[in-house]
Amino acid sequence: MEETPYRFPLENFMSSEKFERIKAFGKDKETPFLVLDLDVIKANYEALRTKLPYAKVYYAVKANPDDAVVSLLRDLGSNFDVATRYELDQLLRLGVGPDRLSFGNTIKKERDIAYFYEKGVRLFVTDSPSDLDKISRAAPGSKVFFRLLTEGLGADWPLSKKFGSHPDLARQLIKLSVRLGLEPYGISFHPGSQQRDVGAWSSAITTAGQLFRWAREEANVKLKMLNMGGGFPADYVEPTDTLQQYAEDISRFLDNNFKAEWPEEVIIEPGRSMAGNAGVIVAEVVNIAKKSVHERYPWVFLDIGKFGGLIETLDEAIKYPIYFEGSGNAREIIVAGPTCDSMDILYEKWTYTMPDSARIGDRVYILTTGAYTQSYSSVYFNGFPPLSSYILK
Repeated sequence: MEETPYRFPLENFMSSEKFERIKAFGKDKETPFLVLDLDVIKANYEALRTKLPYAKVYYAVKANPDDAVVSLLRDLGSNFDVATRYELDQLLRLGVGPDRLSFGNTIKKERDIAYFYEKGVRLFVTDSPSDLDKISRAAPGSKVFFRLLTEGLGADWPLSKKFGSHPDLARQLIKLSVRLGLEPYGISFHPGSQQRDVGAWSSAITTAGQLFRWAREEANVKLKMLNMGGGFPADYVEPTDTLQQYAEDISRFLDNNFKAEWPEEVIIEPGRSMAGNAGVIVAEVVNIAKKSVHERYPWVFLDIGKFGGLIETLDEAIKYPIYFEGSGNAREIIVAGPTCDSMDILYEKWTYTMPDSARIGDRVYILTTGAYTQSYSSVYFNGFPPLSSYILK
C-alpha cells in the first residue's frame, strides 16, 4: 500500500510565526493547558462589527468567561449575554453596567430573576407562561423577548427542543406579557451552534417577521428587537462559508422579511465565532497502543479528553484540528483521552492522522479550542484539575 506523507495545513489556521510564538510561550508549562490570543478575539469582534454594522454584539459569556476576554470585549464596547447570576457577578465585578446585559437563559429561578433585577438588569428572555409569570413578579415592568423553537439542522452542535417555543405559543406569550405589565420587546432565535447552513437564518427570520407583523396588526403591540443569537462558525476541520457570505445573506433575509421597517434593534450573541480560533490547547501523547496484534489503527492517548474540556467531541460533533509535529508517513489513528471512562474517546470514526515519527511524550496542538473548552472542563474527575488557561504574551 502506498504511503502518504503527513501534511497538516497549519497555514489554514495560523501563521508559522504565531505557532512558534505559542510553542515558545508554553515550553515550560505543564500540559494540558489552553493558550488564548486576545489579538484574535479583538479582530473577530471588529470583523463582526464591520460585516454586521447594524447589529449590537452581546457576547455569550459561557463560551469563554476568562476575565481577560471579558475585559477586552468590555473595552471594545460589547454587550453581554448572561446565563446565570454567577456570570452576572463576574461582569459587575469587572465594571460592566447592567444596561449592557441580557439575562439570556430561559431556565431560571425566580430568586435569580429578582437578583438580576435588583442589580439593574431589565432585559429578559422567556419561552413559557410559567417563566413569564416569574419575571412579572420578580422583575416588574421589564423588557421581555420571546425565544422561538428552531430545529438546528445544519449545525454541528444543535440546540433544538430544549429552548424556545413554537410561534403559536409565542403569540400567547406576547399577549400574556401585556396583561402581566411587562414590555413585549422582541423575538429571538438561535440557529444552532457552529451552523454551517446560512439557510437556518432565513427560516427563522421569516418566522420572526411574521410574528412582528401579527403583533402589530392583531395584538396592537410594536415589537422593537430581533435577537438572532449566535451560530456563526469557527474554523474547525470541516470548511464553512466566510463571515462576509453569512453577513450578505442575513442582510438579504432581513430585507426580504422586514422591507424598509427593520426592527429598531438587532442583536447577535456570538460565542464560538468570537473565541474559538483564539485558543490552542497544548497536550501531550501519554501512550500509543494497539488492542491486538493485527489491529490496523493505533490508539493515541492524550492527557486531555472529554472531561478535560473537549466534551464537544461527543458523537464527534466538533472536529478540532489536531497538529502533531514531526515528519514521515501519515498513520491513521484513534484519538482518546486519559480518564478511566469508556466514553473518553475523542475520534474513532472520523479519520485523524499523525506522522509515524510521533512518540510518547511528544506535544500535540489542538487548534480552535478557545471556546467551550475551559468552561466545560470538569472540576476533579479522576482527580484531574480543571484546564489551565494562559493569555499569550
